[in-house]
Amino acid sequence: MSEHVKSIATNRKASFEYFLLERFEAGLALKGSEIKSVRAGQISLSEAYVRVDDARGAFLMEAHIAPYVQANRFNHDPKRPRRLLLQKKEIREMWDAVRQKGVTIVPIRVYLKNGRAKLEIAIAKGKKLHDKREAIARRDAEHELSRETHDRKF
Repeated sequence: MSEHVKSIATNRKASFEYFLLERFEAGLALKGSEIKSVRAGQISLSEAYVRVDDARGAFLMEAHIAPYVQANRFNHDPKRPRRLLLQKKEIREMWDAVRQKGVTIVPIRVYLKNGRAKLEIAIAKGKKLHDKREAIARRDAEHELSRETHDRKF
């Protein structure tokens, strides 16, 4: 059986702000109006983060899923916490990692896999200012190099 994956939203700042150490795939427990909005691409991960509680599980916090227009009075709260569907072993591993200083869990992207909403999350360590400057310098150098090689072709 082939897997059909359609990317919906990405957190573009995550790899710039953090060193991404380990990635996980989590299911999202959504209400009916929420999955309709996600399928329409009405989700933002820019301010989102993941909160892990060893006893209760993992939750996606501050992710904005726009209200679905046709749901009228049965609509959802756009910023409500959403449960992440993960194995207990994965939750325990994240819980142990987050207790270290400077380590957090960030959402990377939301996608549909065989019709089900999935969230790619990563255990991440915050970058310092000099790390960010180094990344910008490296990116600029690569861009300049590709521009020079492109100019030589013509």
